Amino acid sequence: MEDIKLHDKTFEVYIPETEIAEIVQHLAKQINIASISRPLFIAVLNGSFLFAADVMRKITIPNSEISFIKLASYQGTKSTGSVNELIGLSQDLENRNIIILEDIIDTGNTLEKIIELFQNKKIASFKTATLLYKPKAYKKDIPIDFIGKSIPNDFVVGYGLDYDEIGRNLPHIYKLKN
Repeated sequence: MEDIKLHDKTFEVYIPETEIAEIVQHLAKQINIASISRPLFIAVLNGSFLFAADVMRKITIPNSEISFIKLASYQGTKSTGSVNELIGLSQDLENRNIIILEDIIDTGNTLEKIIELFQNKKIASFKTATLLYKPKAYKKDIPIDFIGKSIPNDFVVGYGLDYDEIGRNLPHIYKLKN
C-alpha cells in the first residue's frame, strides 16, 4: 500500500481496512455482551460517522437508537485544547443509557466536554466506546469502557479521521510519516 499526501504532509498506512473491520466487530461484540438496556448511541461528528455506521450495523441490542453531536477541538494536526459544541441533541435523555461513539480519544478534552453537557440530564448510565485510544496523550480520569485499539501518540487520518477536513474518505487509517 502506498503513501498518500494530504495538504503538505505525507502519511503511510497504519491500520488496514481489514483490521479496522475486525476492531469494529470486536467492539460491537463487547457492547452486545454488556446488554445495556435500550441504549442511545451518540456519535461524535464529524470523525466518528463511518465508525458509528459500522458499529450500529453490528449491534444486536433491542431498541437501540443513535443520535449525533458535533464538537470541534482540532486545528490541523494539533488539539486546540478547547472544545466547542457545534450541534446539540434534541432527544430527552432522562433515564437513558448513553453510549458515546468516538473515533479517537487522545487528550480526553472532548470526552470531558461531553460529560459536562450530560451532567444535568438525569441519564441512567454513561459509557464510552472508541475506535482508537492514545494512552500517552490521555490526561483525564474518565473511564473508557470499550476500546478498539490503543495506539501511540501519532497523528492519524482516514476512516472518518481528517487532516484539516480531508482524508475522511480513506478506507485505511494512515499515520503521519516522519
